[in-house]
Amino acid sequence: MTSSHSAATASVTVDAPSRLHLGFLDPSGSLGRRFASLGMVIDGFDTCVEMRAADRNTVSVASHLAANVAGPAQERMTRYLAVLQRETGRHAPASLQLQATPPAHSGFGSGTQLALACGRAFCRFHGLDPSTRALAAMLGRGERSGVGLAGFDQGGLLLDGGPGADGTVAPLISRIAFPEAWRVLLLLDDRIDGLSGQAERVAMERLPPFPRSLAADLCHQVLMRVLPGALEGVFEPFAEGVSALQRLIGDYFAPAQGGSMYTSAAVGRALEWVRAHHQAGIGQSSWGPTGFAIVRSADEAESILGGMRAAGVLDPALRAVVVRGRNRGATLRQS
Repeated sequence: MTSSHSAATASVTVDAPSRLHLGFLDPSGSLGRRFASLGMVIDGFDTCVEMRAADRNTVSVASHLAANVAGPAQERMTRYLAVLQRETGRHAPASLQLQATPPAHSGFGSGTQLALACGRAFCRFHGLDPSTRALAAMLGRGERSGVGLAGFDQGGLLLDGGPGADGTVAPLISRIAFPEAWRVLLLLDDRIDGLSGQAERVAMERLPPFPRSLAADLCHQVLMRVLPGALEGVFEPFAEGVSALQRLIGDYFAPAQGGSMYTSAAVGRALEWVRAHHQAGIGQSSWGPTGFAIVRSADEAESILGGMRAAGVLDPALRAVVVRGRNRGATLRQS
């Protein structure tokens, strides 16, 4: 980090993609390393941040974003800007604006993407080029999972090895391009927030030790079903492996989210219908409430959605969205 802001750089815009967290492999660290995460990056739910030169520091949120998003996001961005200026020694005033963001506390990893988007916009604006891992450490992200960081860099289906004993960010073990034809049917329940912050930490601390035998089973599912299925484009083992991972880890976390693997009962009812009638990789991203069904094609996603409506299992309060997997990371525009 040695260069300074050039007057030729009027603005920098960063679009950061969302991720789905498909599950931890060993929350208790039976072999020494805790967590280890499987996740994937998706299109359609970007976080967009713009930084411009200004006479004084200003942080704002686009007017079309909901008020319950604007306040917390603006507070975080103000904090990030102060940290970035302090840590880099670059104090030129700037305007930082949030232009788009997915729902917070819904399973999209929006907090990490907001931090990284702010960090990358700030650093590019000033001609700096730290690694994403360095930005995450600076801004206090990536405490458990490295999937959001790797997703910001390159997209795809991602597996990390869990954070180091000294708190270093989880290393990326595998990155596989998500098959282009496959789709993800998302079910969003905007009435509910998933756990986050201190409530999340307390919930994690209250859970019993995760059995080593189950951790071994999860690793087996991922190594011998999920990853090779995605790599070869063979759907059945991939879907079965994801669903098995979700059932096992979901049962473990159920006491912290109302006794079910789903934070939203409405999402759970709809996805259990999908499980009974279709082959899909089914589960909940992180603490939810967003649920997902990974399917073979866009046509199948629409057919399943129509079937849920016809069967009366899709609560009118839910939002259903079909998205692609995304095999690229954040994009940056500079002017």
